[in-house]
Amino acid sequence: MARESLPAATSHTRVHEPAPDASGRVAIEALQPAVDCGEWPVKRVVGDVISVTADVFSDGHDTIDCDLLWRRKGARHWSRSPMRFVQNDQWRGSFALDAIGVWEFTVEGWRDVFASWAADVSKKLSAGQNVQVEIAEGEHLLDRCDASDDAAQSAKARLHGATPADRIGILLSPEMRDVARRVGPREGLTRYGRTLEVVCERRQALFSAWYELFPRSASNDVHRHGAFDDVIARLPYVRDLGFDVLYFPPIHPIGRINRKGRNNALSAGRDDPGSVYAIGAAEGGHDAIHPQLGTLDDFRRLVKAAEQHGLELALDIAVQCSPDHPWIKEHPEWFLWRPDGSIRYAENPPKKYEDIVNVHFDGDAYPGVWFALRDVILFWAREGVRIFRIDNPHTKPLPFWRWLIAEVNADYPDAIFLAEAFTRPKMMKRLAKIGFQQSYTYFTWRNTKHDLMEYVTELSGPMGEYYRPNFFVNTPDINPLYLQTSGRPGFIVRATLAATLSSNWGLYSGFELCETAPLPGREEYLDSEKYEIRARDFDAPGNIKDHVRRLNAIRNAHPALQDFRNTLFLNAWNDNIIAYARLDPARKEIIMIMANLDPHRRHECVYEAPLWEFGLPDHASVDVEDLLFGGRFTLFGKTHQIALDPAHNPVVIWRLIAPASAERAR
Repeated sequence: MARESLPAATSHTRVHEPAPDASGRVAIEALQPAVDCGEWPVKRVVGDVISVTADVFSDGHDTIDCDLLWRRKGARHWSRSPMRFVQNDQWRGSFALDAIGVWEFTVEGWRDVFASWAADVSKKLSAGQNVQVEIAEGEHLLDRCDASDDAAQSAKARLHGATPADRIGILLSPEMRDVARRVGPREGLTRYGRTLEVVCERRQALFSAWYELFPRSASNDVHRHGAFDDVIARLPYVRDLGFDVLYFPPIHPIGRINRKGRNNALSAGRDDPGSVYAIGAAEGGHDAIHPQLGTLDDFRRLVKAAEQHGLELALDIAVQCSPDHPWIKEHPEWFLWRPDGSIRYAENPPKKYEDIVNVHFDGDAYPGVWFALRDVILFWAREGVRIFRIDNPHTKPLPFWRWLIAEVNADYPDAIFLAEAFTRPKMMKRLAKIGFQQSYTYFTWRNTKHDLMEYVTELSGPMGEYYRPNFFVNTPDINPLYLQTSGRPGFIVRATLAATLSSNWGLYSGFELCETAPLPGREEYLDSEKYEIRARDFDAPGNIKDHVRRLNAIRNAHPALQDFRNTLFLNAWNDNIIAYARLDPARKEIIMIMANLDPHRRHECVYEAPLWEFGLPDHASVDVEDLLFGGRFTLFGKTHQIALDPAHNPVVIWRLIAPASAERAR
């Protein structure tokens, strides 16, 4: 049987057939920094220089070149600068962030035909070959340069009438290569498939120290409700400790229905003030002030006084209401109701919060409650508040927070939101991705050397592109088990770790006095200030005020401690002693910290000083300044031994000073 003959191949194009897509001959991949392949913006602060890398390559042996492009989002024109080849097809560039807002960046790559020509001609000249034809090719490439460019026209004029030797010299000159790069032909010009974003925020988003107090306890008299004037009187104390953010739990009227008594008792006594988180009463809701604290004018005086002391106020925004919040009568559709007509109060079974009802976000509540909550924050922003700690954001819809933060930042780009979310890791990460500028962490429960090293390494890795941790050593809700049994040394250790492992840290009033009395078997405080007014002796023996003050002074004086992403853990051969270095970007100094994690026993270890970070050999010496206790000394060599005694020196903070030789080498 005869085989069927195949149709003859045709060389002509079919009628109306589109030409094949020839784009993408220059490949651009792995553009960094990026979060989830560019789905979310990376985060930086004003003054940062953002380093960008990308893999750029093509077929064959032509020379490849690429530019970094960037602009403020919404700007019409791009700025651009050449990227530098690193290795293995990777290129690097950078640009500075000089203003708050959203920035965009991308990369363009192309086959640089003039550079390819110059490289080939140079090889032929070195081999003694005749390059007359190549000179003509180079002149043709020059003709393809932008005719309006003065430098290109000047080069053409110089070529006219020049000898062949002069002509090749002109074509291969650095000036000509610069002309060709700027305005010459760019074959296969390709732009990366998407534009990535950087959210640039003010420096306080990255570096801050928080002090939390209850304004109603500012009177320091359990028989008198504190007022904003009492808080004003406390401002010098907070500033003297070195804090720059003064954070208040809710300051609104407190509900009377189902009011809780001391230690969360179901019934309140006549004089019990109730929980500040049971927000709202006849006097008003989230945009009102508890009458005993003062008036709105009093609050304004407090804002101004805080600013004069170098302090910024942060307010707690708890999206919940007492059963007598005005919204319940005005907008019943914003809440959930049971079949018997009663309102559904908050629960986290088996826990019940009878004095609180939660806001509903869907159904008839949408979008009214969204607008109302946004307007609450805008109200306080107009009153001078720019920092908001959001209570339990993980229990509210993610799209709501993404929208609200964007809405507020559109009017107040300097507003900062802290997510108080002790929940599943992926939810905590998502909250940071959608806009929260700072985030609570698991630091409170990371007490062993291994756990601390593992956790800080995670935070400062890829997470560090979008997640800014705030290491609180305690909160009104959390009285850590470690502190309940550690005594004063444990408070020193935990404060040191928080202040030197994270660029944002904070404490709740009483920590500096080493308060520790717990509810039996619970990570909660006995006689919690959430339910009663507290008075304290802030000069009580055994306090660690001097240590806290010194920690904040050290942080403010040394840039190495102002960005959490530059931590280097060091060898210290004892599981009870953690050692790490915080690296100054300029490598003029290194801050080295060692801490004895056992608050009850003296421990010794052999440790390594990071001489290699200064480019020094293992046998070199380095000068050291003791930042906690004063004095200077010299470390000779890389390996040393130390003993840390909880009673005297549970921690050390040293400044390693770069030798002049290392400075010159850089």
